[in-house]
Amino acid sequence: MSNYLVAMEAAWLVRDVEAIDDAIGVAVSEAGRRLNEADMDYVEVEVGSTPCPACGEPFDSAFIAADTALVGLGLEMKVFNADSEQHASRIAKSEIGGALRDVPLSVIDTFETGDGDED
Repeated sequence: MSNYLVAMEAAWLVRDVEAIDDAIGVAVSEAGRRLNEADMDYVEVEVGSTPCPACGEPFDSAFIAADTALVGLGLEMKVFNADSEQHASRIAKSEIGGALRDVPLSVIDTFETGDGDED
């Protein structure tokens, strides 16, 4: 069994907002609050990034239309003692999905870490 770091992307809606920075702050705050309420303070939450289609430089994943924002959040969670990358991804998606009900989630990367106790 191995330890893994699972990176996920979440699509978070923020209503009644006019500025990108406000939307990002609300989305990160709400996601963090819901995760903390589920005793999952070990999940890292940050704003996601999207590459610019013209130059390729990353920018914050947030879009506002009609005072409603769609904010892409990046979530990271360590999974211990999983059988495989796929198993670790399923564990993380189940755990985070349980705390963030009705929030679309997608696993974007899973990799084995070298930390932990090896038998």
